This record gives sequence, structure tokens and C-alpha cells, in this order.
Amino acid sequence: MKVLSPLIAAAALVGGVQLFHDGNGESVANEAAPSNTYRLVANGDEGDCAVRRGASISDGLSLLTVAANCRRLLPGIERAKFWREQNDGTVAFSVNGTDPIVTFAAADGDGYESYAPALPLLSLAATGNKKSGD
Repeated sequence: MKVLSPLIAAAALVGGVQLFHDGNGESVANEAAPSNTYRLVANGDEGDCAVRRGASISDGLSLLTVAANCRRLLPGIERAKFWREQNDGTVAFSVNGTDPIVTFAAADGDGYESYAPALPLLSLAATGNKKSGD
């Protein structure tokens, strides 16, 4: 009995560590959920507005809410209803889920920078809010 108790305790400890680290050596507790709210900025702070990525509809396609005042940055962008993330990491906003109004590439850090249309240059940076089960 003296040997059995420490073995049970050791097994519980190892199992708990594996569960906490999700079995891959990385701590689950340190993983942050991706943001779903963003700040859209034109040409290095000449204007900004809020963008919110909503629920996932299908693989790579999510609902999108663009603040009405975003039209100051890029006329027509306020009509975008879909966020499409491609396998190459690019993100496009569209009205219908396919035809992009604006397309972004991953930038340094966690944000994105627009490349189509070429002007105005837009940056998309995550704000502090996190996803809640999308």
C-alpha cells in the first residue's frame, strides 16, 4: 500500500500535465483565442473605424460587420458582409462571399495590410476582444 499511493499520485500528476498541455508540450493556458474585433486604419492613422469578424459560416468564410464610418476610408467597404480567409493567409472582405472589395495580406505581427485595391493603403489590427466559441 505504501508503494501504490505514490504510484497513483505520480500517474495523476503526469496525466494532469498531459491534459493541461494538450499532449503536445504547449500549454493550453497560454494560448489566446484569436481576436474578432479589428481597427481598420487608412494611410498611417489618417482615419480609422471598427470591423468585427463574426460567426464562421464555412471553411474560411465568416460573417463580417463593418462600421458605417469605414466608408471614409474606402467607399463601399461598409457594405461588406463576409470575411474570407484563404489558405495562403490572405483575407478578403466582400458583399457576396466571393468578389472582394478589399484584399489583405498578413503583415508583421498579428495584423494585415491591404494590397488590392492599391490605394488607399489600409491596415487591419486586432483589438483586445477575443472570440467566444466561433
